[in-house]
Amino acid sequence: MSRRAAILGYGAVPVGTYQRAAAGREVLEHELATGVVLEAAAMAGLSKDDIDGVVVAHPGDHTRQGYFHTFLTAHLGIRARATVIQVLGNGMTGGHAFDMALQQVTSGQADCVLSVGVHFETGVPTAQHLDYSIRLTGDVDFQSVFGAVPIAWYAMDAQRYLHEHRVSRATLASIAVKNRAHAVANPLAQFREPITIDQVLDARPIVEPLGLLEVPGRADGAVALMIVSEDIARASGRPYVLVRGRGFEHEGLHQVSDRPGDSLSYGSLRAAGSRALESAGVALADIGTFQIYSPCTIVEALGTESLGMFARGRGADAAAAGETGFDGRWPVNTCGGCLSRGHPPEVTPLYDVVEAVTQLHGRAQGRQVARRGLAMTVCELGNYNAALVHILEGQA
Repeated sequence: MSRRAAILGYGAVPVGTYQRAAAGREVLEHELATGVVLEAAAMAGLSKDDIDGVVVAHPGDHTRQGYFHTFLTAHLGIRARATVIQVLGNGMTGGHAFDMALQQVTSGQADCVLSVGVHFETGVPTAQHLDYSIRLTGDVDFQSVFGAVPIAWYAMDAQRYLHEHRVSRATLASIAVKNRAHAVANPLAQFREPITIDQVLDARPIVEPLGLLEVPGRADGAVALMIVSEDIARASGRPYVLVRGRGFEHEGLHQVSDRPGDSLSYGSLRAAGSRALESAGVALADIGTFQIYSPCTIVEALGTESLGMFARGRGADAAAAGETGFDGRWPVNTCGGCLSRGHPPEVTPLYDVVEAVTQLHGRAQGRQVARRGLAMTVCELGNYNAALVHILEGQA
């Protein structure tokens, strides 16, 4: 990086349902986005005149408003000199919006960039959402016609994991219980009632062996981040978070691979994580908290193993033993993760950045990790055929 970028402000709404307000009025995407932008700007002590560029996470095919990025920029009254762009990358969409804002600042093209995303998923009929998901899964002329959906990939991985490593269903279910315990203390979380192992195991089946509490619910959400140069952040006199490292890897595969491979090894995450650590000049053991994009329980287990926290086949056992709790050796998804914090897909990675910043500032009351120096955020493109990793460092 030619110069370093920092997160100076953020805004986020609790993950939930925003399609209909209590009085029956529909809440529009740009209304929700405007609120989080104002919140982020206030935290950073910035105005719209300070913003050089806007990077918007694609709001999904469910939104009615086309060209949402220019529509939102106009609504906010921002005159940008660096860029106004909308990005899309499946589950990595929010990560790309964050990453591109960072690149604008580190390259010197901008001093302050707004990274913002809003995603409404709950107002779409289930059948329409299912059809859309099927068309994402693979080659629409081959795999998609068989009706496989993304959760089915992970269910197959889970079945293989339980068989190959002789892991019990209860052990895998403990990941959902741990994440819900974190979400109880997170005001942004969609689901905040504690759950038990028995509740997870007794829940309605979705795709064998995964039940209702091991897959994400549909959700809406909105997040904004103010990304500035390190000089601006330091001069502000406010707490900020530096971006220390970044790593990316794409395996050259789509969602359902057309080549034989190991479904229990996320090679892209292993490579991206290694690159991020190398660019930051730190070791995995230096990281105090990890926000890992995990739509299902099995994904978190495989993700922790691929990053190198645990040996192959040990991720679920480690979670059951408390090693990935906020007070454990490797705190993972302290926000509650996709399962309990909630998962509006296009903005999930931005929510993970908010949690990392919250932890680094020591503001995560009830779920605060002990080691606050460094945090890692992880997002993926689909069944971890690609991964994007950032390493963040808190500054007083």
